[in-house]
Amino acid sequence: MTDDRLIVALDVPNALSGLQLAQKIGDAASFYKIGLGMLTGGGLALANELKQDHGKRIFLDMKLFDISATVEHAVRGLAQFDLDFLTVHGDPHVVHAAREGAAGSNLKILAVTILTSLDRADLDACLIQNGEIRDLVTERAARAFKAGAHGVIASPQEAALIRALPEAAGKLIVTPGVRPTGSALGDQKRVATPANAITDGADHIVVGRPIWTADNPRAAAQAIQAELAAL
Repeated sequence: MTDDRLIVALDVPNALSGLQLAQKIGDAASFYKIGLGMLTGGGLALANELKQDHGKRIFLDMKLFDISATVEHAVRGLAQFDLDFLTVHGDPHVVHAAREGAAGSNLKILAVTILTSLDRADLDACLIQNGEIRDLVTERAARAFKAGAHGVIASPQEAALIRALPEAAGKLIVTPGVRPTGSALGDQKRVATPANAITDGADHIVVGRPIWTADNPRAAAQAIQAELAAL
């Protein structure tokens, strides 16, 4: 059985490209992430097709943020698609509203702590309070768990700190910013290898460009699966 700890990010322009990529990868991956960038290119239709017709698990990475009533309404609509994970921003009022919207479904709400593409200089530009990123991420994770999040999104560099939280017991940690050894970092700034991320406490790793830009995406996914299997 394919290890679903690997989530492949289908960060391609449209649903047709995403389906073609998933077909190239085949049984080397069983869990896919569909993000905001594909929303206007048929992303929800692709999510439903991969889930219902191909038996894949689906992580819808929308990073919702709005007033509570709007978030609850949006999540309630998305929950009807029988997807697996959905991201919202980690502010407690957003997390609580998302849980209300997901009530009665199997949809897991994952809270975004601090985007893995940001560093301290970026946070300063956004007027985010002073402090080390790892400390801010850990505190945001704890608050999100208390608000009802099923899990959090955090860089692999903070996974161990979050896993050590009392509030993290039984919760999910999903780590983007994962790069196999030798891969380009792209726009990610806080990264780790697949094995390191899992060892540090992540339940799932998200890998995109190192797979879909590879000459052989299936072989790239299989290499990561082999690295996880060797742990």
